[in-house]
Amino acid sequence: MVNLSTLDIGIIIVFFVITLFIGVWVSRQAGENSTEFFLSGRNMPWWLLGVSMVATTFAADTPGLVTELVRTNGVSGNWVWWAMLLTGMLTVFFYAKLWRKSGISTDLEFYELRYSGKSASFLRGFRAIYLGVIFNIITMAGVCLAGAKIANILLGISQEEALLYSSIIVIIYSSLGGLKGVLLTDFLQFIIAMVGSIWATIYIVNLPKIGGMQILLTHENVVGKLNILPDFSDKKALITLFIIPLAVQWWSTWYPGAEPGGGGYIAQRMLAAKDEKNATWATLFFNFAHYALRPWPWIVVGLASLVIFPSLESINTAFPNLNKDLQGHDVAYAAMMTYLPAGLIGIVLTSLIAAFMSTISTQLNWGSSYIVNDFYGRFVNKEASEKQKVLIGRISTVLLMVCAALFSFFIKSAADVFNLLLQIGAGTGLLFIMRWFWKRINPYSEIAAMVISFVIAVVFFVNGKLEIPWFEIEGYMQLVYGVLITTIGWILVTLLTKESDVEILQKFEALVYGKESKFKNIGYKILAFFLGVIGTYSILFATGYFIYGKTILAVELTILAIVCSGLLVKNWKKIV
Repeated sequence: MVNLSTLDIGIIIVFFVITLFIGVWVSRQAGENSTEFFLSGRNMPWWLLGVSMVATTFAADTPGLVTELVRTNGVSGNWVWWAMLLTGMLTVFFYAKLWRKSGISTDLEFYELRYSGKSASFLRGFRAIYLGVIFNIITMAGVCLAGAKIANILLGISQEEALLYSSIIVIIYSSLGGLKGVLLTDFLQFIIAMVGSIWATIYIVNLPKIGGMQILLTHENVVGKLNILPDFSDKKALITLFIIPLAVQWWSTWYPGAEPGGGGYIAQRMLAAKDEKNATWATLFFNFAHYALRPWPWIVVGLASLVIFPSLESINTAFPNLNKDLQGHDVAYAAMMTYLPAGLIGIVLTSLIAAFMSTISTQLNWGSSYIVNDFYGRFVNKEASEKQKVLIGRISTVLLMVCAALFSFFIKSAADVFNLLLQIGAGTGLLFIMRWFWKRINPYSEIAAMVISFVIAVVFFVNGKLEIPWFEIEGYMQLVYGVLITTIGWILVTLLTKESDVEILQKFEALVYGKESKFKNIGYKILAFFLGVIGTYSILFATGYFIYGKTILAVELTILAIVCSGLLVKNWKKIV
């Protein structure tokens, strides 16, 4: 526990006051109708939407997850999420424009736009509950758990107290301000979060116990963890950390913020954009900032934690009052923050609170948009007024937050949630990519994919808890089996069932493609995909090599990134 100075407390209070002020300030406009509440009137600029996407994916559990990956698998352990950049760039150049042109309010409306019959309606309503409630609660529970761990270490308060206080604040401004309130607070929260994480990293690296970057990089606990690429001689590490994520995971799994083809709160922001160009720019900025600009402060703190807390036991010894249910490598990030001085700890604590609130507020607004637009307004009360929809949106916001807080007591770490969500979405990714182009895909394809992947995930999850000896399967093989079985399953269902009504398909294609061919400039888009991926990875690695002191390699990668950016700009009109 750290002793907060008057300055620290003042910084936190000012942040809360500004956040609540924003929620109250935009509440009147947000309450006018459901389009204002959930899509900010479809008039948002790319930079605000892009920053909001980045802020949302900077959750309270993100620094802890990255720290855990670094401590257990080294820097190369981050490939389990770095590989998702391919998913993001696919969305940028192939799908962002299509989502905005569709004119729908949520990505679930896609089902009745693209498919036909009662099965399409069922799919929309069922997935509203499946994603907006079940999947959403699991995601938020992971963030709640991370917030509770941070609060337990830095403030010495219990999980119950932490979630009670934070939930009240988030519920108030999320339910009042709608998406516009979320976007504006996201912008503020992102600035605070970045300043806090970078400043804290610089201070920690220069602690006497660390001795500066050069000494840190040569420390015996750290030197074996620095490789950006996994050790190719270690077959298991190569398969689990590199081959599976790059060859299988990025296109085959559905994960919040990295949905193949776009979806969830990423789609919500694309739908809220002024036009197709703003939707595309927002998504491009998000992927660049998320993967290239933000990770290294967390990585460096993770490496530094290996010096001060070389093992899990050393963390538990240093924090004897840490609740047993909250112990794990992911708490090392919060443990390192206890070394910060007055003033800085206030900024960092505020940044972590901001990260928590940003993600939770987005998940709440997104989840309630499904409940209101795709379930209540579609099936329960088709004649509901706009005021009624906003009211249901606010009520569902409260209920989702309560359920997420309660479920957080049943999970152990950020990595557990990450792996569980990956497994639940395993095998569904290819369907979400292909449904825009392959006419044969129908509602039964999606229902089959969803049910099969969920059942497989539950089986593996329960087996992991029961530890049945004859049913032991490596974690990475569970993902592969999930992808293989689910993909085969939904493809067979697709081939054995009828495609959607021809007239519905024609209307859908006329809306999103107009008179253009769906494959127009496909070569330029494929080129843009590779340029975006190579350019972003180049900046990510260049930053790391600058930190490592490998200047020549870092400069070469920077030049490569500039060349990729130049080619993108040159061909932009043909790409978008």
